[in-house]
Amino acid sequence: MDLVILGQIINTTLVFSTALIFAALGGIFSERSGVTNIGLEGLMIAGAFASAVSTFYAQEAGMGSMSPWVGLIAALVFGTLFSLIHAVATITFKSDQVISGVVINFLAAGTTVYLVKLLFEGAGQTETLTEVFGKWAIPYLSDIPIIGYGIFTAYPTTYIALILVAVSYYVLFKTPFGLRLRSVGEHPSAADTVGVKVLRMRYIGVMLSGALAGLGGATIALTTTSNFSHNTISGQGYIALAAMIFGKWHPVGALGAAVFFGLSQAIRNYVQLFAWSQNIPQEFIFMLPYVLTILVLAGAVGRAYPPSALGEPYDPGKR
Repeated sequence: MDLVILGQIINTTLVFSTALIFAALGGIFSERSGVTNIGLEGLMIAGAFASAVSTFYAQEAGMGSMSPWVGLIAALVFGTLFSLIHAVATITFKSDQVISGVVINFLAAGTTVYLVKLLFEGAGQTETLTEVFGKWAIPYLSDIPIIGYGIFTAYPTTYIALILVAVSYYVLFKTPFGLRLRSVGEHPSAADTVGVKVLRMRYIGVMLSGALAGLGGATIALTTTSNFSHNTISGQGYIALAAMIFGKWHPVGALGAAVFFGLSQAIRNYVQLFAWSQNIPQEFIFMLPYVLTILVLAGAVGRAYPPSALGEPYDPGKR
């Protein structure tokens, strides 16, 4: 029985980690290009909203099991478009990147709730989705004890997230595009001197962050909650930001950090099942992932070094 519980904890960890992996990867692309992006929370909210609404209308149109895939694509597109607000403000108009990120978070939260009430006759959330992602069991591998259910019986978004970790690593560190992206985040004037289009690369980095964070938000709406409301994301974007920093702006490091934070949320869920937890206020149990986030970030201070030009606007005319 203990082995069964262990497999369930591993599986639940992956469920909670998936959205964090997407958003943390998005943050890496933006910040590796030199643009601070604390707007991951807002971009995840935008993605969750787009996916839930698009999936609802797709299932109403009779698209059946294809509906959540429509929602996933809509989240990617909407997240990308929403991130353009941050890109234009910080890259073109050189506004403060931190303030812009905060605005993105508030703008996404307010706008999406308003649109949900507009579309669903004043309701504070979308209708419950009947077509969402189910877990896929990989033949043979899913029969392995413990890890078979824990790792190889997962939502398709989890497999996509893990694949994107490998793809992101390859793109960032093994391709000319990745070299250019990292160069504009480390020394933009030097990159500009050798012909790299700094502003263009930064726009691409921010837009990729929007696309990936949007997928993270969609993952929550299409697997865990089956709808969208004002508390669908509930701070997951900030935890993803912490995972990116704790992972030292590296895809594999971010994966490890996201799994760690996912484990903390999984443990939180299982703590509630034990009898002794009835003596602990529920608020303290729900605080666990966020307390761990603070502790991890405190321990990471002085050890994680961001890109050298992170947060610094670049003017090609003043190089």
